Amino acid sequence: MLQTSIDWQTIAKHITETTEQDFQVQTHYSISGGCINQAFRIEGLGKNYFVKINQPSEYDMFEAEAASLAELAQPAVIKVPVPICWGATQSHAYLVTEYIAMPGDARNAGIQLGHQLAVLHQVMRTPYGWYRDNYIGSTPQKNTSENDWVTFWQKHRLGHQLELAAHKGYGGNLQNNGEKLLDEIGAFFTDYTPSPSLLHGDLWSGNYAVDVDGQPVIFDPAIYYGDREADIAMTELFGGFPSDFYAAYQDKWPLDVGYPTRKILYNLYHILNHLNLFGGGYLNQAEGMVLKLLSEVK
Repeated sequence: MLQTSIDWQTIAKHITETTEQDFQVQTHYSISGGCINQAFRIEGLGKNYFVKINQPSEYDMFEAEAASLAELAQPAVIKVPVPICWGATQSHAYLVTEYIAMPGDARNAGIQLGHQLAVLHQVMRTPYGWYRDNYIGSTPQKNTSENDWVTFWQKHRLGHQLELAAHKGYGGNLQNNGEKLLDEIGAFFTDYTPSPSLLHGDLWSGNYAVDVDGQPVIFDPAIYYGDREADIAMTELFGGFPSDFYAAYQDKWPLDVGYPTRKILYNLYHILNHLNLFGGGYLNQAEGMVLKLLSEVK
């Protein structure tokens, strides 16, 4: 996708209609937007916005992200970019949000984020899941409502990812042991029933930053209502969060004693997703996690 092919005029018109304030794209800067989308900061008439761009077929992904951001913003607990508008031209789909400058050192806001996340997780709604499906990265994420958490995790998280892996040719031990694990998931919840908390859903260190005022900001969500441990587990993948973040969270709402084992169950979902997105480099890790979990129930 070439920058020159983006229909900035149509996007600017949509922003004007949505905000009821005149806007024109006078300058645009390419910025980091992850490995899935192109991302830009656009400026004009004294205003700034953040824009994600992808193929027209990815419109639903942006619509789901806008809905997820709005859901996270509603409790007004942790700062998130406000979605402005989203749509598609002949050549691109786009999502426009407020632009938040995030130059701060994320390590300096760990305590605040830990407290805020514990409060966010106290926003609850039954049943488990959400009213619509969304995406984890670019993978469709099923949020079909279930009254039972074990069923939800079996069918719509691990079962779904294992099925995708099978379609991509990852069979053998992963599928054989994965099926055994699906049958045993209930063993990890014999004396623990999680509440359906509002989750970010993809809370790794790359989806957290600090604004110019030192306030934590979270973005790129894959929300649903589920076990808060799933969010905390994700923070421990791919670099982790500062230690004072975990201490602050525990101070507000201590985790159950079974969390150290269940975090493997929850992070298996993300490792399987990385296997499906990025290839066999994650296969051994996924197989090892499955075996570790099976060893806990024998």
